[in-house]
Amino acid sequence: MTGPAQNKIVVERFDALVNGGDLDQLDELCTPDMVNHALAPSRPAGLAGTREFLAGAGRFRSDGWQRLVVVAEDDFVVQHGVRGGVWPGGAFLGIDAAPGPYAREVAFVYRLASGRIAERWAVRDDLGMLRQLGAYPAT
Repeated sequence: MTGPAQNKIVVERFDALVNGGDLDQLDELCTPDMVNHALAPSRPAGLAGTREFLAGAGRFRSDGWQRLVVVAEDDFVVQHGVRGGVWPGGAFLGIDAAPGPYAREVAFVYRLASGRIAERWAVRDDLGMLRQLGAYPAT
């Protein structure tokens, strides 16, 4: 049986994969036709693109959530808060950014079907992150 409480657990398990972990878990946590709307256009939008992104996520270190609110209702789970990490330096969204720590506000929305992630969206303050890393001067 699935419900909001179980869906929150699935999302927590998915979220834990950002800092490494067994990516084979994606087959258990996500539907085979999952659509990840948060991926860059150059990546496949489905499970393959999500796996590709998570495999390369080790390039930067996430320190996890500094603040987090999770709301679950029906088949949706929303995470909102501030997530921090360390950027190693280099291009981020095509913009050169120096290495350093950052903290940015993010919101993730997940739609689950039969207890598995079917869709994922993200809204991130990438400009705020780039400003912290010196790529854009603060106004």
